[in-house]
Amino acid sequence: MNRFENFLNGMRTPRKVVISRGSLIGVALVLTLYVATPLWAAPFLFSTGNPTTLLGALSRRPSPGKIETETADDFNLQETTVIKTATIVGLIPAETPLDNIKDVEVEVYEVFSQNNSDVSRTSGPPLFSTAAVPTRVNSPADGEIGTATRARTEGTLTISTRVLNSSFKVDSTVGNKLSVNAGSDGAFTGQEVEITITFTTPIILTAGHYFFRPEVLVTNGDFLYVSGQRPILGLPLSPDLQAWIRNANLAPDWLRIGTDIIGGTTFNMAFSLTGETVPEAGTPGQTNCHGQSISALAHQFGGIDAATSSLGFPTVDALQNGFALLCE
Repeated sequence: MNRFENFLNGMRTPRKVVISRGSLIGVALVLTLYVATPLWAAPFLFSTGNPTTLLGALSRRPSPGKIETETADDFNLQETTVIKTATIVGLIPAETPLDNIKDVEVEVYEVFSQNNSDVSRTSGPPLFSTAAVPTRVNSPADGEIGTATRARTEGTLTISTRVLNSSFKVDSTVGNKLSVNAGSDGAFTGQEVEITITFTTPIILTAGHYFFRPEVLVTNGDFLYVSGQRPILGLPLSPDLQAWIRNANLAPDWLRIGTDIIGGTTFNMAFSLTGETVPEAGTPGQTNCHGQSISALAHQFGGIDAATSSLGFPTVDALQNGFALLCE
């Protein structure tokens, strides 16, 4: 069993909850607040805002007779961050029971570069094109970050769902024709649903630019990931890239939904991420990374037990293993 499997097994064990000591001033009040608030809280929130009626992009887990189709949009981290929850908004066929949403899988990708993708199969700079796509610049990488993959069927995330609108129409859809200038598959009206994802194994990422890719399996239907706001209000100082899509036939390449397929526009997808930043975490690859990270967590949350509870890890060992993997 490898270290990541040990990490996941640790995540699935019952959660240990420990209440840390409070301040000497106002002990009773501080102890009450302490359970919910770290000594030095550094919350993280990323959101593309309210869903729009511009686009629905296929986001589908593979199943008999249906190939995998992935839609990804980017987000930026200013420092090491533990991601605890996510939300996505999409359309399913009208009157589909929410119980028909059987699985959700989440993957995270780095931005394409010469260090994390097979550049030799592209034209090289400046376009990094292939026979199937005009460019890979600012696309997701060829493959996902293995330690950041989570799935409901693996027990590494849970979901809750709610209907936002029983009849919601998007002007364009993509997913059936993934090629340059293929155009929209047409408008679609369906049931607008919000899926809240809780990572029972929180995702730890260093500072950087990433793509978030959720997939949904729906019995007797598909999930169309709905577009979000563009531009994003309050976006940190970093480029806001656009949404990309691929299916099993196109992989490892990706196409820009707006620029390549529909033409003349760009899209963001409707999603949000929440968690906690760890500003004093160690640097991966350095010998003191793990020790520095654990020390930073203890300082930030008032103890490693409090950090474990606040960050949503089931055990101290699970938290330790998660940061050990990050530091490799």
